Amino acid sequence: MDFSFSQDQEDLRSHARDLLASVCTPDYVETCDREHKPPREAYEAVGKQGWLGLIVPEEYGGAGGSAIDVAILLEEAGRSFEELAMWMFRTMTYGGYAVMAYGTPEQKERFLPRVAAGDISVCFALTEPDSGSDAAALTTKATANGDGSFSITGQKVFTSGMDISDRCLLVTRTARKEKKQDGISTFLVDTRTAGIDVTKIETLGHHAIGTTQVFYNDAKVPGDDLLGEVDKGWAVADACLWYERLCLSAARTGAATAAFELAVDYAKTRKQFGQTIGKFQAISHKLADMKVMLDVSRMLVYRFAWLMSEGKATRHDASVLKLYTSESYKSVADMALQVFGGYGYTMEFPMQRFFRDSRLATIGAGSSEIQRNIIARSLGL
Repeated sequence: MDFSFSQDQEDLRSHARDLLASVCTPDYVETCDREHKPPREAYEAVGKQGWLGLIVPEEYGGAGGSAIDVAILLEEAGRSFEELAMWMFRTMTYGGYAVMAYGTPEQKERFLPRVAAGDISVCFALTEPDSGSDAAALTTKATANGDGSFSITGQKVFTSGMDISDRCLLVTRTARKEKKQDGISTFLVDTRTAGIDVTKIETLGHHAIGTTQVFYNDAKVPGDDLLGEVDKGWAVADACLWYERLCLSAARTGAATAAFELAVDYAKTRKQFGQTIGKFQAISHKLADMKVMLDVSRMLVYRFAWLMSEGKATRHDASVLKLYTSESYKSVADMALQVFGGYGYTMEFPMQRFFRDSRLATIGAGSSEIQRNIIARSLGL
């Protein structure tokens, strides 16, 4: 593995950092979080750069980039504002990667240029009230109609961004099979379809975009929106979850880096007992531990991105990545808040946002417990 980045990749990081610094300032991020306001201006600015189409083939207006390019972009986006990175990765994964891998030629022509141009936003609906970690136990039903369309009935929860997205990659049950991963189909549903009712869920963190519960009441979708084959949609969802783990881990490593940098700056300026608090071993060792976790997280992110680019990534690798970066982000945010002391507990400083937002990392998109199960099984246990 080559541990260096190409000049184009270094330029991507530099340009992304500069743009995000101008469109996603600390005051802007604070406003979005406090007012529960999606960072639409920042998202549109990223879209105008063509970065949402980073992995889309050039023939569809994209850049034809690699998984490593995606990791670079999302690490920088997460460093500026984690929720912006979440919004970006959903469109790139469920609107870009999913269509690239499983779309028909017509679907690629219909969706990929819009992703590349930043003209579309896409979210993902898998989890249901009774199927969280046991994701394939879903019951939301898609019934084929005589005219080639499908009628969808059921309920999804934690469909993040449904209220601000144009399309949703929806995972449904189309048949009952002996193996629950069979009989599943995926659709790129228009979120404005009649019969879809979206309700916001109040959450501890991720206030700018947050998440929703969605009721599908005999919502009729055209057959052209079926992505992949009927009854074989689990392959679509599973492939997206692998890519999702790379994207989430890169974004959260960026966010953890931002929290760490704030804590270091504070430790160098805050004085107690006649010296800056960073001079005390109790504080300096926390910062040292945080730095080690960040270095390992970044190494795992780019190792996995390289493995994906080489076609060598395994489910074990994806789980190691997701587990370590999630737990590290939560730990870094907690220790960074501790460095700030009482001020970290106030809403005046941003550490409380990192603390709140990081708590989701070990729960959503495959909990830490599930990742440990996958790793254990890969060891033959």
